[in-house]
Amino acid sequence: MQRKDIILALRMLAFDYDGTLAQGGQLSPNAEQSLLAAKERGFQLGLVTGRFIDELFTICPQLGVFDLVVAENGAIVHMPAQRAIHEIAPAPSPMFLTALDQREVPYAMGRVMIASHRPYEQPVRAAIRESGLDLSVILNKNDLMILASGTDKASGLQWALTRLGIAAEAVAGVGDAENDLALFRAVGLRVAVANALDVLKAEADLVTRTSNGSGVAEFIYNHVL
Repeated sequence: MQRKDIILALRMLAFDYDGTLAQGGQLSPNAEQSLLAAKERGFQLGLVTGRFIDELFTICPQLGVFDLVVAENGAIVHMPAQRAIHEIAPAPSPMFLTALDQREVPYAMGRVMIASHRPYEQPVRAAIRESGLDLSVILNKNDLMILASGTDKASGLQWALTRLGIAAEAVAGVGDAENDLALFRAVGLRVAVANALDVLKAEADLVTRTSNGSGVAEFIYNHVL
């Protein structure tokens, strides 16, 4: 199917948060306006992010504009209209947290996901080996995300799409970083904003000329509406 036909068949637009919709943790005004324009035209909207779900409630007051929110890099699915939060992956055991503490690895804990920083990748991997748990380390620029193996943006989005009755081919995914490679596996149209990493641009069907929220607005106004 050609790109024009894929765009005509779209029902949902799914976006990464930081570096795509948001800068400095805040949804950019031009991105927000373009999201509202797409929603008025009947598109469903998805947010697919590595952010902790409880953090999103604080930093993104516009969360209700989305029909689904995949948070914690695929471990949490939130349906704002239903006020439902689903934990679709298991949290690492206290034994793993102890292994991190023993190696003096700084980390933050969401409802499911553990987040740390890239310089600590090797001690994190050593803690995984020591614990014997089936965990994966997902890179996101300077951050590390630790989750049960098989949990990523693709698994979270696919779980949600199945319940909404939307085919993956009818979804566009827009992102900027390594963890959005998984998002690209779960959608029919893959879009990278101009500030995206080269590894993501190489897999994209479309790369915007502008960055961050301006790139989102460019994609929506120039290619979707």
